[in-house]
Amino acid sequence: MNATPPAGPPAKRPGGRSARVQAAVHQALTDLAGERGADQLTIPAVAERAGVNPTTIYRRWGTLQALLAEVALHGTDAQPPSSGDLRTDLEAYATRTLADLTRPGGIAFFRAEVSPDIDERRSGLRECLQRATAGLDTVLEASRARGETPPPLERLLDRIVAPLYFRVVFSVPNTDEAYARALVADLFGDPYRPQR
Repeated sequence: MNATPPAGPPAKRPGGRSARVQAAVHQALTDLAGERGADQLTIPAVAERAGVNPTTIYRRWGTLQALLAEVALHGTDAQPPSSGDLRTDLEAYATRTLADLTRPGGIAFFRAEVSPDIDERRSGLRECLQRATAGLDTVLEASRARGETPPPLERLLDRIVAPLYFRVVFSVPNTDEAYARALVADLFGDPYRPQR
């Protein structure tokens, strides 16, 4: 007589309810930021839009700032493939960075991510910088693979990334795609012009 082995715990579904809740809350936050502006966001409003109880958000994220920081971390687009031209790739990087910062709630997402209130170890700052440098590293690696000598990473951070963040954070007028492209054009007028 064959004994049936005792049933073990049910297998966990990949993602499951937790992943659905996270996706719904992230989407609700992003939608509301676009509709109302990030300064008008509240946890009860996000919960209502996501179809969850506010206590779910408080229990999982604690504060609106922590939720904003997580959405900022997960909302970054992947680096597109190289165009085969360093200047074109840097322009695409600059305009994509600007678009991410100026999207509805973009600055609020950024400020939350790097806020010392979110993580005393300042990992938000490190992750933000890692994402910025990872995108640029991809561009630089493709340039080197073509036999070029591109500018060093630090110069790109100083000449493209820093001015974009500064102007958007401080709401400097005329910070648009033309400005982002001009930063790249200025870079190509200096001694670090790529060489074959």
